[in-house]
Amino acid sequence: MGGPVVTARSLVPPGPLADPVARRREWRSWYFYDWANSAFVTTVGTVLLGPYLTSVAERAACGFVATPDNPCDATLPVLGIPVAAGSLSSYTVTFGTLLSAVLLPVVGAIADRTSRKRHMLLGFAWTGASAAMLLFFTGGDAWQPIVLLMLVAGICLGSSVVVYDSILNDISAEDDRDTVSSRGWALGYLGGGLLLAANLVLLNFAESFGLSTEQAAQISFASAGVWWAAWTLVPFLGLHDRPPVNVERVPGGLLSASFTQLVDTLKDLRHYPQTLLFLVAYLFYNDGIQTVIASAAVFGSRELGLGNSALVLAILVVQFVAFFGALLLGRLSRRIGAKRTILGSLVVWAAVSLSAYALPAGQLLPFLGLSVAIGFVLGGSQALSRSLYSTLVPRGREAEYFGLYQAAERGTSWFGTLTFGLVFQFTGSYRFSVVALLVFFVVGFILLSRLDVRRGIVEAGNRVPAVV
Repeated sequence: MGGPVVTARSLVPPGPLADPVARRREWRSWYFYDWANSAFVTTVGTVLLGPYLTSVAERAACGFVATPDNPCDATLPVLGIPVAAGSLSSYTVTFGTLLSAVLLPVVGAIADRTSRKRHMLLGFAWTGASAAMLLFFTGGDAWQPIVLLMLVAGICLGSSVVVYDSILNDISAEDDRDTVSSRGWALGYLGGGLLLAANLVLLNFAESFGLSTEQAAQISFASAGVWWAAWTLVPFLGLHDRPPVNVERVPGGLLSASFTQLVDTLKDLRHYPQTLLFLVAYLFYNDGIQTVIASAAVFGSRELGLGNSALVLAILVVQFVAFFGALLLGRLSRRIGAKRTILGSLVVWAAVSLSAYALPAGQLLPFLGLSVAIGFVLGGSQALSRSLYSTLVPRGREAEYFGLYQAAERGTSWFGTLTFGLVFQFTGSYRFSVVALLVFFVVGFILLSRLDVRRGIVEAGNRVPAVV
């Protein structure tokens, strides 16, 4: 999994390593960043932080934590704007995405011009992990520190994944991308599931350990930060530095040159219409996926009246089913291509959106059944989107293009979360919010179905894989 520690002074040639044993060893090192950050995404971003922030916000707005029978109808003044306590989590994700839309492409442009990608990966990961650890010290009715730490962790996560995703093109050839990407996602869901299982025990038996539920959640936040920071050392030590390729020489330092390069890329994007079409399609369907993930815990707790242990159990089911789903859909893509496999998964996502409306309150089994369906398509749709997109980006601009890609990636979608929050604010029902997400899957399906994958790969100057 490791290999010798390398520095920027010991570069390897661009592209996958020639030795198959060394190449697979580097792949395994790369997989472990999915393992590292998924614990944070699952425990903090998906399961606990939304309900935790909502509870703190309700306490600040109403003086109590709301229940389905005793809702909190008061608002909080956020920058002079009245915001429903139940919508604060969704709006925070929305605001974080607006920042990400500006910052992440710049991060990518910088990464494309440096041979120190793994150092950037480590720096962003450790900063985000530190923010997660600091959530341990929050609570009461002070929602502002939680929002701030949530923003820092989310932006650092997105920035690190921009760098991480771009490394996929450095270490693997086009025919290997679906397999390598799917294995990374699968390992991420397994790692996130293992830590979540430990947190499930802590939450279920909090009183036996002399803890309140809030204290158990705070410990879970800290554990996710420690996990994220510690396991990031595996890719940092196991990956190799490579020199940047196809870098245009422009005047100025690294930052100013990166801004110039980004502007040129945005202008040049019109020459890659299939890449642009995929980005727009991905923006829609991934916003739907990310909003389902980010809002599932709030939906289960506030609309269905399920407790924290039930919610964590449901997400745990998603994690372990997603491990197998990512591998199975990865194998399916080798037969029918990534595009067709993703289209099939979007049909399932649309069915999930409609089915969620009819879930009965207070019953765990139907919620778990829907979790199985989500888990089966979750890992595969995300992993194959990453590998398909990697074949559509020009060589030497991978991180920059993945910066655009990550603006709509996990935990940072904003059309979906904004829609979810607005629908709740106007209707008072999370059921209508979930159904409203159907439009994202339908529009994404229609746009993706029009994508000419082979043409897009050729336009980007990449080699066409055996199966597209």
